[in-house]
Amino acid sequence: MERKALTEKIFVLGVDALDPRLARKYVDLGKMPNLAKIIARGSAREDLMLLGAVPTITPPQWTTMATGAYPMTHGITCFFRQSDTHLDECGYNLLSTNCKAEQLWNVFAEAGKKTLVWHWPGSAWPPSSDSPNLHVVDGSSPGSVNMSTGQLEGEFVLIASPNNAVLTFKEKAAADTNVPCVITDMEVEETPEEEKAVGLELIKGDAMKMIFLDPSEGQAGVSDTPIDFVMSPIKEAAGWADSPADAKEFGLLYSRGTIRRVGLILKNDDGIYDHIAIYKNKKESDPIVTLSIGEYKRDVFDDSLKKDITYRATRDMRILELSPDGNYLKMWVSAAMNTEMKAMWQPQSLFDTIVENVGYPAPTSQCGGGDRALISECMLNCWYHVADWQGDSLVYLMEKEGYDVVFSHFHNVDLEDHMFIKYMKTGRNNLTQADFAQFMEDVYVQTDYYIGKFMHLLDKGWTILIVSDHAQVCPEHHILPLGDTGVNVQLMRELGFTSIKQDAEGNDLHEIDWEHTKAIASRGNHIYINLKGRNEFGIVEPEDQFELEEEIMTALYGYQDKETHKRVVALALRRQDAVVLGLGGEYPQCGDIIYFMAQGYNYDHGDSLSTVRGFADTSVSPIFIAAGAGIKEGYTIERYIRQVDIAPTMAILGGVRFPAQCEGAPAYQIFTEEI
Repeated sequence: MERKALTEKIFVLGVDALDPRLARKYVDLGKMPNLAKIIARGSAREDLMLLGAVPTITPPQWTTMATGAYPMTHGITCFFRQSDTHLDECGYNLLSTNCKAEQLWNVFAEAGKKTLVWHWPGSAWPPSSDSPNLHVVDGSSPGSVNMSTGQLEGEFVLIASPNNAVLTFKEKAAADTNVPCVITDMEVEETPEEEKAVGLELIKGDAMKMIFLDPSEGQAGVSDTPIDFVMSPIKEAAGWADSPADAKEFGLLYSRGTIRRVGLILKNDDGIYDHIAIYKNKKESDPIVTLSIGEYKRDVFDDSLKKDITYRATRDMRILELSPDGNYLKMWVSAAMNTEMKAMWQPQSLFDTIVENVGYPAPTSQCGGGDRALISECMLNCWYHVADWQGDSLVYLMEKEGYDVVFSHFHNVDLEDHMFIKYMKTGRNNLTQADFAQFMEDVYVQTDYYIGKFMHLLDKGWTILIVSDHAQVCPEHHILPLGDTGVNVQLMRELGFTSIKQDAEGNDLHEIDWEHTKAIASRGNHIYINLKGRNEFGIVEPEDQFELEEEIMTALYGYQDKETHKRVVALALRRQDAVVLGLGGEYPQCGDIIYFMAQGYNYDHGDSLSTVRGFADTSVSPIFIAAGAGIKEGYTIERYIRQVDIAPTMAILGGVRFPAQCEGAPAYQIFTEEI
């Protein structure tokens, strides 16, 4: 079909977890001037809200915006995908092969429009169209480009002191880092030609058991996972080919201790130790890198070893502390990124284009928790590196490579917030509410900096849509053991529906006792009945299913928090009824019961309705702002635009048909022309 386009260029500026409530706050405070300009030049609700679908978690909602279909229709119903055979097993769920609905980028490409999908973490990879007009860069996991396949090793902290006897690598020794929802070590396999076009590659993710006995084992504990440490002695420099007088030496270990480097702690002209130099070995005269106090160094090139293969890698580094006498050094080293990983680029020539004109993909950081330096000096700066690399890459491609439509995604808010948002009310490690409020403000200022890279496109005829999949909340109360990325057993066990095996000493095992389990809570919002004839170890008779579901829902509604004596579940309904929310649908990708945690008791997103709010002006709602050609200027939207409306709205703007399974409606009120 042919339809008159309202614009020739469309750019979706997706920012994962961007909160309209916080964005509105920081715009009004003058902290986000670029976002304020886009609002003034375009259309948005006064509260900037987009009405999110459920579940409020990454893969389903980026897929919903790409297809215009609800999760029950496109089939991506949580972060992980429920196993077809085992109730306690889940598998990775971002791949396009799991999506049953047509993506809008395929429609654009097949209509002759050159289309780029850049790190869209919801049914983008592998490319699902063979059109030469469709180019796809990653999207295989949240985080950033190449994070799932190109990250060779994680970030770590080095502590050097004369008190350390030997150079040692200590895995997960202290501090805080790593969000479990981000996959960084996935296998890449060549896809058979008969299944996909030649040259495409597919990430394989096997089903895994994820059984959580308490909240700290799941998403509720994401900011409490220890970081790797390297402990090094400090000695007087000896045996060097070229070492200044009074220099002191230390060691550095990469790749879990398998690669060794040596370093010098050096004086300035005033006799103060204030910088370091790292060398491949003592025989080298030229350092790999020199680093001064207060300096954040990007793109430090060196080796990394993974599975007995040595790769050329790039890392970021920063000195956190260096004593004037040179007897104490603390420094952070980022994740190592493979400089040759092209597997998630289609066509792979795009990788070479970006490397030549912009640079290598940047590492990401997920450290912090209760450590001010790790949050503000390392993690934040690392994401500025990502913002620069990604923003400059996208601008280069849009201005030099002739794209008509660009779908893009930036994950800074989500991953940084995960590391501290739950402490915004309680504080942590001598950090106060005000400290954590500043961390949040810093992330939104950073996001505005990223948005500013694209402001000039409005004057070049581009239409920009700013969207997010969800936001995140700081809970008002403690986090309840229900709702997670895997099987969270504590509350269902307390209510008598789930049983756990124990060893001979009575210690709990991470294994379901199916003979005594009537139902389990799996993934973010799903409860499954252990049904005879359907499940391998089923014990519930089919004729008893309805009454058991009624018993479970009654128990959930009646359960009160032991501290507040208030209900913790906002809504629970059968699968057949959940279709009114766009989530019901077929087993096993939808549970027999769908539930949502009450406001104040959700862990930060993914287990609640999208309208939930939290402490410190946080919320779960996603955001929507549109500006540019075809969009009314300075227009305040009164209707609720839903995530399913994004795809048909873009289709009208671009003059193409709706995706085949689209269930949304165009936001026609924001168009400059009547539809």
